[in-house]
Amino acid sequence: MTKVAVVSTNDRIYGVNKALELLDINPVKGKNIIFKPNFNTADPPPASSSMETVKQLILKLKEMGVESITIAERAGPAKTSEVFKKLGVDRLAEEMDVNLVDLTRIPDDNYVLKDPESNHWNNGFLFAKIYDEAECIVETCCLKTHMYGGHFTMSLKNAVGTVNKKNMSELHASKHQREMIAEINCAYKPDLIIMDGVITFVDRGPMEGTRVEANVFVAGTDKIAIDAIGVAILRTLGTTPEVSNGPIFGQDQIKRAIELDLGIKTPSDIEFLTDSEESEALALKIKEELAK
Repeated sequence: MTKVAVVSTNDRIYGVNKALELLDINPVKGKNIIFKPNFNTADPPPASSSMETVKQLILKLKEMGVESITIAERAGPAKTSEVFKKLGVDRLAEEMDVNLVDLTRIPDDNYVLKDPESNHWNNGFLFAKIYDEAECIVETCCLKTHMYGGHFTMSLKNAVGTVNKKNMSELHASKHQREMIAEINCAYKPDLIIMDGVITFVDRGPMEGTRVEANVFVAGTDKIAIDAIGVAILRTLGTTPEVSNGPIFGQDQIKRAIELDLGIKTPSDIEFLTDSEESEALALKIKEELAK
């Protein structure tokens, strides 16, 4: 079983705080944290992580007693340094005493080759050493569709930003793109995941799409559970045929992640934690979608 907090709210500060309160875990105390947001471009959420969510999560991590926090990210297709500047990431890092690493500016020897058994990459992929050697990893992802082959981009897809940009042409050209996304996740396991679904894209994505207010935060430690719940939420809102068709645990990213033993195996492995009647009602809708 894995516990997952589902909080129905359009208030990002409340969403972060309540989700962490419901989970009632502290895997970060005394640890040097590597923090993985989703700064895909400088477009507003859900194209990239909300800066309000990022800031509140940093504040909570400090309250939880972290030793240090380092944001390490690679944007794409936009230039990472420009995304940091436009979103105000550099300024936030300075104000909050957080280290900031642009993964496109580190030397090649700061990447390590990962070549999981029976994977779909031609010669493996280059994985950022800062994540490979991390003492503790926290990530925040968005809730949205992906029109360039991923079908959806949540926690599993967020891992793509840890891989060297040199590997992206292979990923985007492959008919096995969704399986390859899951395979990146063999390289690390986050200690905490917060998904900001206040605003979603129910089609297109990841940079632009039809914006819908889902008004939800989802938090846990299991990538498969987080993404399965995210797909269920998209289905309740009306989304693309690719995301709508078939059993949720049969979606390519999720199916491959299960094959790789990256988390739970079935919807019944999820224990929902809620804070209100609205959240409980949403959790019930999610359970119904997961059961289809």
